[in-house]
Amino acid sequence: MDEGYSNLPTSHLLGSVPAVTQDDRKLGPPAAQGYAAATSRLQEFPPGGGNVGGYRPPGGPADGDVENQADWKGYFNVASYAPYFNVDTDVVVDRLISSVYPMDGFYRKIDANPDMYGPLWITTTLIFMLAVFGNYATYLVQTKKDMDIWNFDVGYFSWAASVMYSYAIIVPVVFFFLFQYFGSRPSLVRFWCMWGYSLFIFIPASVLLLIPVGFLQWVIIALAGGASSWFITLNLKECTEGADLMVLMASASVLQFALALFIKVYFFA
Repeated sequence: MDEGYSNLPTSHLLGSVPAVTQDDRKLGPPAAQGYAAATSRLQEFPPGGGNVGGYRPPGGPADGDVENQADWKGYFNVASYAPYFNVDTDVVVDRLISSVYPMDGFYRKIDANPDMYGPLWITTTLIFMLAVFGNYATYLVQTKKDMDIWNFDVGYFSWAASVMYSYAIIVPVVFFFLFQYFGSRPSLVRFWCMWGYSLFIFIPASVLLLIPVGFLQWVIIALAGGASSWFITLNLKECTEGADLMVLMASASVLQFALALFIKVYFFA
């Protein structure tokens, strides 16, 4: 090597490659860090709403196409809800199965990535099935008496939509604030996800309620309401963080069973 170059510092020969410190090794590769950050923001509502400098959806670039906005504007931005609908079909199917088999650890499955696609699809499907099958059940009863007096009741749609959408949205919000008041730290979007999936069991139950046998109908709705209530109770227990919130869990369970009774009495009387 030339004597002139041999006197230069080693850093000049190696270029400006930054040294990797021990802290950098602990953090892991940038891609893994970005994925972990995006996943953690899925548990917030709206996701990323607490970012300094404005709202960004989870997984969005720090400086990119997403325009910085005030935090509160994230609630009215479609981008804030898009990550909750980015879910694979097999994941939704697995959660549907877990909703009818409460011992399968549903709350742990949605811990990192709760979704809104399943709850929205379940609630909307249940609304149409209650309205259609409720009318058909009325038709079956009326044909035994006088077919001429039967009319399709459009009001079933408005009642089903009002009750089911209100229940799926408002009830989780109420229990979210109650749990926070009594010292627990639940996630609102997880509550929405959990309560939405808890309604799935009423979809097959609404089909079975077409059986024109009164006693059997009550058995079906009791089993569906009991399973749905048990699902809510078990999953609420996992987010109590050791606090004694048995009264709140019992209230949620009773409210879920009351919804089942409403379905039977109003749509399949």
